Amino acid sequence: MKIAIIGLQNSGKTTIFNALTRSAAEVADYSNAKAEPNLAVVNVEDERVVRLSAMYKPRKTVYATVEFIDFAGVARHSDKGGFPPELVQAARITDALAVVVRNFHNDLMGEPTPGADLESIEDEMILSDLIIVETRLERIAQDNKKGKKTPQVQVEEEALRAIRDTLNEGLPIRDMNLAPEAEKALRGFQFLTRKPLMVIVNSDDGRFGKNASLLAELEANYRTIEFAGNFEMELSRLTEEEDIRLFMEDMGITESARSLLTRNAYELLGYISFFTVGPDEVRAWNLKKGQSAVEAAGVIHSDLARGFIRAECFSCADLFACGSEKAVKEKGLLRLEGKDYPVNDGDILCIRFNV
Repeated sequence: MKIAIIGLQNSGKTTIFNALTRSAAEVADYSNAKAEPNLAVVNVEDERVVRLSAMYKPRKTVYATVEFIDFAGVARHSDKGGFPPELVQAARITDALAVVVRNFHNDLMGEPTPGADLESIEDEMILSDLIIVETRLERIAQDNKKGKKTPQVQVEEEALRAIRDTLNEGLPIRDMNLAPEAEKALRGFQFLTRKPLMVIVNSDDGRFGKNASLLAELEANYRTIEFAGNFEMELSRLTEEEDIRLFMEDMGITESARSLLTRNAYELLGYISFFTVGPDEVRAWNLKKGQSAVEAAGVIHSDLARGFIRAECFSCADLFACGSEKAVKEKGLLRLEGKDYPVNDGDILCIRFNV
């Protein structure tokens, strides 16, 4: 799972990135946009992995991971457009966008305007997508004049025209209800406004927890989280559990920034976790909700999907309740499932296959 962290300059994106990843990327006011983004891969905190590892005592324990990518700040009212082409291209391969909006006073920018900042970011993304649509439609028109019109291209053209109308109204593609054939025709495009989007309100210590009306306004259209960015960055640098607990209690925070954002990302993208277990390895895997056992097998290794026979399946909840895998089997809670079985969050799978 890849999440792009974007926002206007001085919104505190890199502060949020450092808090989420325990990194020490440079944080500076109004710095020039850097060419390379900050990258970090972090483990998804999951108590089930801890318990499974304690039960199986494997040689290796592997958590599911999330990759965070902190892009350069977008310049407001830039003559060249807010999104440099190389950053647009990189952001397109991510699964979701996390937009950081400033909710603290800045000596250069003044008082915060989070709603207007979010609107600026959306406008830049709409413009970026519109350029892609117009360019593709021009090429299709040229091919049509040369007699290269096909039914598939016609479906694509109609879908792109509908998207252009939506973007020209200032609306994102994610709000559209596209027909299945249109979805298929657009599969090769990675439009920014089609990606799932969440908003991170980056508040200072004095404003944190006092923005109910702002959060309600944003939550009407977006999944929204509030962080005290500087506090969370300092918190991420603590190593003693007691110090962490006391700091969180002092700010009235019950869940770390990393845990909160990861959980919201899973919900936004519709991800679940399934597990493979044994003396060699306990591992958590990401999977889209509703995907099948054979698709889960493919996540582990393509050979498992190609030679899929059956999946031995039982749940973490049953394992923890019974106390051992042997007890799960004795109580008849282990099942053999076919390739179309929809995997549930918390399932433990052992794939039988033959290549």
